[in-house]
Amino acid sequence: MRNFIMTSRQSLLASFLILGLLAVLGTFFTLYATPQGLGLSDDSIAYIAGARSILSGNGYHAIWLASNKPVTHFPPGFSSILALLGLSGLDPLRGTRFINSLLFGANTFLLGFIGWRMTKSQVAGILLALLFLFNASMFRVHAVAMSEPLYIFFSLAAFITFAQYFGLPQLAEEPLKGKPFDARVWLILTGILTALAYLTRYAGLALLATFILALILLHDTWRKRLTSAGIFIAGFVPLVLAWSIRNKLAANNATNRTLVYHPLTEENINTGIFNFAEFLAPIEEWRRALIRIPNLVVIILFVIVIILLVWVAYKGLKKFFRPDTETPEILSFTSTLYIFGYLASIVSSMLLFDASTKFKLRINAPMYVSLLIMLVFFLHWLWQKRAVYWRSLSAMIAIFILAFSAYGMFDTVTQLRKGGQGYPSFVWFDSEAMAFLRDLPDGTGIYSNQPGPVYLYTDRAGYVLPDLVDPVTGLPREGYEEGIAALKQDVLSGNAVLVLFKFGSESENVQSIYIQLADGLYLAHDTRGDKIYTAFP
Repeated sequence: MRNFIMTSRQSLLASFLILGLLAVLGTFFTLYATPQGLGLSDDSIAYIAGARSILSGNGYHAIWLASNKPVTHFPPGFSSILALLGLSGLDPLRGTRFINSLLFGANTFLLGFIGWRMTKSQVAGILLALLFLFNASMFRVHAVAMSEPLYIFFSLAAFITFAQYFGLPQLAEEPLKGKPFDARVWLILTGILTALAYLTRYAGLALLATFILALILLHDTWRKRLTSAGIFIAGFVPLVLAWSIRNKLAANNATNRTLVYHPLTEENINTGIFNFAEFLAPIEEWRRALIRIPNLVVIILFVIVIILLVWVAYKGLKKFFRPDTETPEILSFTSTLYIFGYLASIVSSMLLFDASTKFKLRINAPMYVSLLIMLVFFLHWLWQKRAVYWRSLSAMIAIFILAFSAYGMFDTVTQLRKGGQGYPSFVWFDSEAMAFLRDLPDGTGIYSNQPGPVYLYTDRAGYVLPDLVDPVTGLPREGYEEGIAALKQDVLSGNAVLVLFKFGSESENVQSIYIQLADGLYLAHDTRGDKIYTAFP
């Protein structure tokens, strides 16, 4: 008996050590592939500038814009973590690389733990960690200075605490009243982690809906359902309420969203299909072959969605209408339920709140994580059949996916290491236009179609350009003509300049606006398609 206990403990320790080593490897991969820093986009600069604003003691403000208003459009989670790290003296721009590298390792570890806990198989846990570690799409998400890695971290942690809540033996009787305090602790902790996910990305509301629906479906009486949901919400509400009150007092809005209907565009749908194809086939030649076959990717996506929807509906409704039946495995059930909750959240946001949201990789990433979880769950289910051919099929699928994932990962790391992605590229930091702007007298206003990189490379806040359409609401902007007149007056008076990057490469509609803005101004600088207009000398 003693030998068995020692062997079991050694096996557990070995599994934790392997997952820890994979986490370290994930951190190393990210650092190795980003020697010039993480990829940067407009949203990245907003998070970095927000962190710098917090560090300066001015609160969470949009210091990359001349308006310097309180930020409500971007939740504060990622910027707050960067600011916390910044207390050590590390600038948030550099801190993003450190944070997301650690998060790639941490998320690898958490997924490995989830796979282990879900299947009771240490091998399955290690397999899930490896599938995540070698997934090129997941790696690209962590190689950009965005909030998704932190959001995934809080989501995975919430899945684990929720499973721990349902795993307590006292839940078979009366889970919350007159029982050990453990049940309430894990449920409240799940609510807090869900709130932190929401404060990292507003899509965290999908987690809230997922856990509440799971509590309703999986408990056997309405008393338990309502009591557990109330305790969970009690953990969620305080942080979210505090943020909402701050936004209302500081900016008179909760999240800077407006309820306006705008349908999904064909371009947006095609973007989602392409990114899903990239997730399925990280090797470019295979991806091209997939896309060339008409509707193949759509059919694969449809089949996966239908299978998961039927499975989760069957498991959930069976437990709801027949409470005496066995509770489904919690991590696989909530992960699948979350896919549909998250998808509903994103689509509703696109339709009703934010027309600028697209089915890009970073938006789809949380669903991809859940798909990896369900892939391992399926492979373990095949393995449990014990027949040689089923086990052989499970092993072959796992080895095949790991092999081509590793190949795609190697290619991705090689590509990323060649140079910065997005704004860190040489196109921006070697820009003569940026050098021109840095030499402007202090106090000179800068109107630009790229205020983010202007702030990044000149440390000057900028003004956004007048526009015919609001990208968030999809509705015409008011005061367009007045905005143009005010801009030209400001430039011609010598108080500001107009800088248009990549002039001539935009769409016809955007280009017509640029021409209208530049009309009557003096072209003082023109290199590589970057034009700067000033008052006449």
